[in-house]
Amino acid sequence: MLVSAKEMLQKAKAGKYAVGQFNINNLEWTKAILLTAQELKSPVILGVSEGAGKYMTGYKTVVGMVKGMMEELKITVPVALHLDHGSYEGCMKCIEAGFSSIMFDGSHFPIDENVEKTTELVKICAEKGMSLEAEVGSIGGEEDGVIGKGECADPQECKKIADLGVTMLAAGIGNIHGKYPANWEGLSFETLQAVSELTGDMPLVLHGGTGIPEDQIKKAISLGVAKINVNTECQLSFAAATRKYIEEGKDLQGKGFDPRKLLAPGTEAIKATVKEKMELFGSIGKAE
Repeated sequence: MLVSAKEMLQKAKAGKYAVGQFNINNLEWTKAILLTAQELKSPVILGVSEGAGKYMTGYKTVVGMVKGMMEELKITVPVALHLDHGSYEGCMKCIEAGFSSIMFDGSHFPIDENVEKTTELVKICAEKGMSLEAEVGSIGGEEDGVIGKGECADPQECKKIADLGVTMLAAGIGNIHGKYPANWEGLSFETLQAVSELTGDMPLVLHGGTGIPEDQIKKAISLGVAKINVNTECQLSFAAATRKYIEEGKDLQGKGFDPRKLLAPGTEAIKATVKEKMELFGSIGKAE
């Protein structure tokens, strides 16, 4: 049974740890993440970008796969299925399809329009028992073709959006999606501290978790970050393990070309990456 991310994130914020959002791209991804969460007794958020949703043929397919898999694998830890960086239309489709959580990314709208659309979604999510993530200040890097440099959000604007009744807030603090460039200046803890002070108990979200040094991740958690998004890192470890399997010619041995065998090393690599992140975020054993 899918749950809203509200309770798991409130517990994480209070307990000074973070729940990982791991983006899913297909069956292997979903299976690897769910099995690891269950094994480590950790709550987990499955993230789906609009691009990945389209790739998996639509949100109803995603909901069907996740729910079926949870039942078949006997997953008992809290699992939220979350739309990542959703447009207003994407949010509506996911609400209809049966997601348990959505992110409305209104960061590119003027603040008044962001407020207006967020207010409407707060109402719908409250009625349906779903959690809602909002964003202020765009996150840098490439996200579905949009490239940004990693802005810092205005703490007053963050308060304005937080006060609308969203469940969690993603505030830009110099973080970016994808691989970090060599000249990256690091996270702005000054911004994070200011946002945290103004938004109180609101769980904060850190996007672009791949490549942020461990000490900065831990410091961000200590300042109120309760949800950390990971995507690129799982993709890189999956690709490296698959490359190794093929370069070693294993696909040419026996039935090594069978997709179940071909994709197995990559799937194990995703599990290892997810485990490493759950250890770092401190969420292991928190679902007991």
